[in-house]
Amino acid sequence: MICDILIIGGDGDLAYRKLYPALFHLDEADCLPACLRIVSVSRTALNAADFRNKVLLMLTEYCGAAPLNAKVQQRFLARLHSYSLDATSEAALSVLSREVFTDKSRDLITYLATPPAIFAPVCQSLWAVGLARENMRLVVEKPLGHDQESFLQINASLMSIFKESQIYRIDHYLGKETVQNLLTLRFANALFEPLWNNNYIDHVQITAAESVGAGGRWSFYDEAGALRDMVQNHLLQLLCLLAMEPPASLSPRSVHDEKLKVLHSLAPIKGRDVTDKTVRGQYTAGNIGSEAVPGYTAEQGATARSNTETFVAIKAHINNWRWAGVPFYLRTGKRLQRRYCEIVVQFKELPHVIFQDQTGRDSANRLVIQLQPEEGIRLHLLNKVPGLDDNFPLESVSLNLSLTDAFTDRHVPDAYERLLYDVMRGNSTLFMRADLVEAAWAWIDDIHEGWSTHKLKAVPYVSGSMGPTDSIALVARDNRQWQD
Repeated sequence: MICDILIIGGDGDLAYRKLYPALFHLDEADCLPACLRIVSVSRTALNAADFRNKVLLMLTEYCGAAPLNAKVQQRFLARLHSYSLDATSEAALSVLSREVFTDKSRDLITYLATPPAIFAPVCQSLWAVGLARENMRLVVEKPLGHDQESFLQINASLMSIFKESQIYRIDHYLGKETVQNLLTLRFANALFEPLWNNNYIDHVQITAAESVGAGGRWSFYDEAGALRDMVQNHLLQLLCLLAMEPPASLSPRSVHDEKLKVLHSLAPIKGRDVTDKTVRGQYTAGNIGSEAVPGYTAEQGATARSNTETFVAIKAHINNWRWAGVPFYLRTGKRLQRRYCEIVVQFKELPHVIFQDQTGRDSANRLVIQLQPEEGIRLHLLNKVPGLDDNFPLESVSLNLSLTDAFTDRHVPDAYERLLYDVMRGNSTLFMRADLVEAAWAWIDDIHEGWSTHKLKAVPYVSGSMGPTDSIALVARDNRQWQD
């Protein structure tokens, strides 16, 4: 694996917070070839020493509390090279091609840590100067458009230069260890797969809650909203992994094909259905812990009025034999009570109760898959309370399958570590194929069109709560409740 990494937008927030720390950890784990170079391209004028000092400062902040390994630090900083130029300019990139990337036999990974608006001109320049060659892999970040039509335009600009196999559309949620473990949990254990259907599962909840607000991203966020920013990619990808059929193998094509079937089986939410199956919300002023925070329209850079949703809840159904009748409740929002992301698989109640203490209480088992802030899996079971009581008092206990507890001697890699390593190895299983993104946008566009047609307003909710009361009613109408 002889390659170079070119980060276009290498002086941006994404590069400093995620990419350089992930690459440092890969270097620390001896996963980077000795000859690998990391080349940063940006319009910021930084000399080599200033750039390396800035990266070092960010590594100290984002690589954990332990001091950096001095030997790895020296080796990693020596890999870094910085160039100040406009990546949309053929003349500027030609210098880079001629003086830096002279060995065409080395694989080149180009990471576009830039707004999608300049994907096309950057790729055209890469092609014009000979960098868009057969052994180049292109990594692109979301947002990949704001609807299906805009995605198809962006994708067409990429596909005019690169093959599908060369394009890696990244979703960092898919790099989390517990997300990857969903495949293992389902398809490597005889315990769960026979139960993973509508005969035994009552419903599924997927929650991605954030305590932060729109902050300095207000202008971007106001154009996107929670539905496009979170549901279209993160939550739908989690739903696909939960609901997909067993793939023929773990090859990228087999996994992607099964995920696509799930997206095609999602029941459309159109027209008036949006009023019954979706909730839009927007946070108002409140408190996160002891900190007073402003409402959405009072954030820095905000306009006085906006109907953009900062919270969305959806009741979705998958129209196939495995999942017929099982609702999937999706929920995400900003300025919620706490930051966490988890999946709850709620099993059905027993058909007959024999323990007196079970009467009138929730006796169903549930599997909780936690993605953040910590990663782990818990299986909630009813257990007899120890003692001599003849009434068999019961209490819910959990089998904790915490990754950090189970593998105390192993480093749990950050999502970007895994994804960057997979790009270097040419493994696209955890990335999104074009038809997956297109199908996700088609489902999301129906909801947005329904909101627009029926003028569905974003209802207010207080910062520090768990969203609008309408979201509670969404599941309460089915005699269920959110597992908070």
